[in-house]
Amino acid sequence: MAKIIITIDGPAGSGKSTIASLVAQRLGVTFLDTGAMYRAVTLAAMQQDVNLADEEQLSNVLNQNAFEFVPQKDTIQVHLNDVDVTDSIRTPDVTANSKFIAASPKIREKLVKMQRDFASTRNGIVTEGRDQGTVAFPDADVKIFLTASLEERSRRRQNQPQNQGGGGQIEQIKETINHRDACDKNRSTGPLIPAEDAITLDTTNMNIEQVVETILQIVEEKNQC
Repeated sequence: MAKIIITIDGPAGSGKSTIASLVAQRLGVTFLDTGAMYRAVTLAAMQQDVNLADEEQLSNVLNQNAFEFVPQKDTIQVHLNDVDVTDSIRTPDVTANSKFIAASPKIREKLVKMQRDFASTRNGIVTEGRDQGTVAFPDADVKIFLTASLEERSRRRQNQPQNQGGGGQIEQIKETINHRDACDKNRSTGPLIPAEDAITLDTTNMNIEQVVETILQIVEEKNQC
């Protein structure tokens, strides 16, 4: 297969990370977990006790620390100043605070450049996030926008292991996701919207394998054009 870029965007709990990883494995290309990038910057900022609402301080955190993202078979290994923080970036506190990083135009601009640089060194990528098809890779070969009902997304998040930010009461999780959706859709930089040429998949009543197979079929049809 020729070099290909596939973007999978969607709201919290839509399953984009799991799906993107599996699609990448099936195609034999690299999985890019952009959420890990935002979480890594969040962790660094928390460790340095900076004001998460201060964009200048956040920009300094990104510039003054060394971030490395190493693709693995089904995930991405994250190093912060040569320390493996792959597990540390998945704690509930980091998850909750990553919204500050996502809302920073300066940080998003720099991370988008990192994402494009990452892609330029690979034979192909499947990348997931909230603005991959609209901002990071507007010329991607295939763009997918995953969605699901709030109830289903909340159920999925509840069933995640605790160190992934899961667990908790379903109503509380719904409230958290609702708030995250509002923030993502209304931010001025890289808002959560489907790209005009994205294919939207409602995964509410689909299992993981069905979603993966649907996307692979879309990719195959695209390659035949």
